[in-house]
Amino acid sequence: MTGARILLLNPNTSAEMTERMLEAGRAVAARDTDLVPLTAVRGVPYIATRAEAQIGGAIALEMLAEHHRRVDAAIIAAFGDPGLFGARELFDIPVVGLAEAAMLTACMLGRRFAIVSFARALGPWYEECVAMHGLTGRCAGIRLLDSPFREVTAVQEEKEDRLVRLANEAVQRDEADVVILAGAPLSGLAAKVAHRIPVPVVDQVAAAVKQAEALAALRPRKATEGTFRRPPAKRVTGLPAALAARITHADDVEA
Repeated sequence: MTGARILLLNPNTSAEMTERMLEAGRAVAARDTDLVPLTAVRGVPYIATRAEAQIGGAIALEMLAEHHRRVDAAIIAAFGDPGLFGARELFDIPVVGLAEAAMLTACMLGRRFAIVSFARALGPWYEECVAMHGLTGRCAGIRLLDSPFREVTAVQEEKEDRLVRLANEAVQRDEADVVILAGAPLSGLAAKVAHRIPVPVVDQVAAAVKQAEALAALRPRKATEGTFRRPPAKRVTGLPAALAARITHADDVEA
């Protein structure tokens, strides 16, 4: 098999955040892996609430509908995995979420993981994301910054020391065996601060890229039974053309 072509799909509108994640992904990608960055053209700069996640999930499905035939796998590059399960229903390629990839990787490195992130507003959504993936029992806790920051795209530089402090508190007080630095703006930070935290530190994008590479190499078949089989064709109204074609199965004829 030649190198995998992997879509790095950012359902946020920040191109700067996409570039940061792309840099973190390229740092660990195989030499012949082609990471294809894609940024949402509508929505919010960064997803931080349940409502924004619902919007981002729908946008992610639209973006995948337009690009899925040109890649071997896709990463939904927002930590709460908006639209992930719907994407696995609709599309034939493996689709990886940042949160699930980071958490499953952490589970292979220790008994319980902690999530550390940059904004208190993220807490409820992240907690529900952990539960969605059936990993509540493996999560030692979620620790979040409680102070404002100047710019989300630079929050890891501005708040590095405080984030490291939260990670060490998770180890010492929550007995976390692994720490995940969560949220697209923190991509790449794990490599910079791993020596300051006494347990393994997982970078969400790095984990997602390596899992996407593995799944692309395995070439799993698309389910025709079970809960992630493609839904039957259904009429739609007012949806973008590519997504409408996927739901109505019109793209089967086009392919």
